[in-house]
Amino acid sequence: MENHRHAPQMSIYTCPMPPEVNGTQGNSCSTCGMDLRSVQQENPDQYQVQLTTLPQIIEAGHPVRLLFAIKKNQKQVALDISDEMNIHVIVISEDLNWFRHIHPVLQQDGSYAVTQTFHNGGKYHLFTYFKPLGKEHVLNMLEIEVKGYYMTSREVTSKKTICYIDDYTVILENTDNFKTGNIQRIKIAIEKCEKKLHNSSLEQYLGTSAHILMINKTDKEFLQIRPIPHVQYPIYAETNITKAGKYKMWVQFKIHGKVYTADFNIDIRSIKESEKEVQLRQHQV
Repeated sequence: MENHRHAPQMSIYTCPMPPEVNGTQGNSCSTCGMDLRSVQQENPDQYQVQLTTLPQIIEAGHPVRLLFAIKKNQKQVALDISDEMNIHVIVISEDLNWFRHIHPVLQQDGSYAVTQTFHNGGKYHLFTYFKPLGKEHVLNMLEIEVKGYYMTSREVTSKKTICYIDDYTVILENTDNFKTGNIQRIKIAIEKCEKKLHNSSLEQYLGTSAHILMINKTDKEFLQIRPIPHVQYPIYAETNITKAGKYKMWVQFKIHGKVYTADFNIDIRSIKESEKEVQLRQHQV
């Protein structure tokens, strides 16, 4: 059985100068200060992501084959290599507590296939990221429903800034300063046996030192942030988030051939809310 799903196209905003800097509408480049431009404005061609699932009904605990076909005007589209892969798929559960970064493999018919098992029933969001040959990057999002028992998990409500993975402690610092209207400096420290690691301890993972992904809990707005070198932190990045709310962040890095994924819960406050808090404290004094 085949189950076809088509995803709506989303906007990716990048800097005209260093295109590796990306964000959302209204952001400015953290490197040069220029306004980010929509890739779709420069590349109006529309692409469709067609997903076929085998079997058609996805059941929790059972493997399912996911086949992605990238098409334009019903014709298969060739893809460039981007971050060492043709296609990246970020799979996130509706409650944001389950995350996978997978890479479907090119098939003889031009589609891309991967087998995945979902251990919990419910809704999942699939963010598909690819680069058509000679064109700019495209981000698509689609949803799937997994049948089976839904195991209630912890809501993304309380702030989480420390993540323990094997022998590593991953710390997201300075989260109290996260608010709209300002450049967000993402400072991530990694410790092992109470010893801080430097960026030289990290190996390249998919063409970069680390991958930072964020998603808004309310509207599932997706943001990919590339790290930049820093003398103090092994993982450091800058971005500008325009929408306040609760976010989930995943940080992926590679050490000794193994990929680790740390997750954090953060609150992005509005600049107006922060100003009111300052005024209230001044009034109390």
